[in-house]
Amino acid sequence: MGVTPASPNPAGSNPAAAEETFTASRWTKGNLWFPTRIVVGPLRVSRVKRRLFGSNEESISIGQVASVKISTGMVWSDIVIESTGGTDPITSHGHRKADALRIRDLVESFQATRR
Repeated sequence: MGVTPASPNPAGSNPAAAEETFTASRWTKGNLWFPTRIVVGPLRVSRVKRRLFGSNEESISIGQVASVKISTGMVWSDIVIESTGGTDPITSHGHRKADALRIRDLVESFQATRR
């Protein structure tokens, strides 16, 4: 559970260096052995779910993100990131409230810089 801090992105460096990773809590449904990770970068938002052999990854381009919905409970938050292309949204549960808000803020700031 938590955030992997992004290193500063000096001009001309790799844009992947500006990515932030948010890991769901192991105490929530479906996250005990392999917690879900949300990776937000200047080019895309990805949901990575590890498995015993391999992983599943879904991603949506930052320019194609239509909305970020956050549903908060007592402790954990659910996140739904919808695309403009009509594909299935990226969903994840078990994130801290602060992480969910940070994901939304990052997506909005990356979209603003692309315009």
